[in-house]
Amino acid sequence: MVFTFRGQDVHGFCLDSTIGEFVHTREKMVFPQDGGKKIYSANEGNSVHWDQSIRDAIEVFKGGEKPYSARYVGSMVADIHRTILYGGIYLYPA
Repeated sequence: MVFTFRGQDVHGFCLDSTIGEFVHTREKMVFPQDGGKKIYSANEGNSVHWDQSIRDAIEVFKGGEKPYSARYVGSMVADIHRTILYGGIYLYPA
């Protein structure tokens, strides 16, 4: 996947290995207006090193009447792609 940003538009391209080129597959990508799916993605393996405000935010995502579902991968490529397409929250705090 390759994403390009020009002006206000975001476009997605996928590698077509049969021709060895990136093909324009998604025009004018936007986040879902309703916020999309209630999913968050973070690599929580280093959470003991996060700032308290980040840890507090994750607890908010996990709690409440309708908690967010978690994707435990925290892989930038896969999860950002998914987040851009379907909504949700991606974070990878240092």
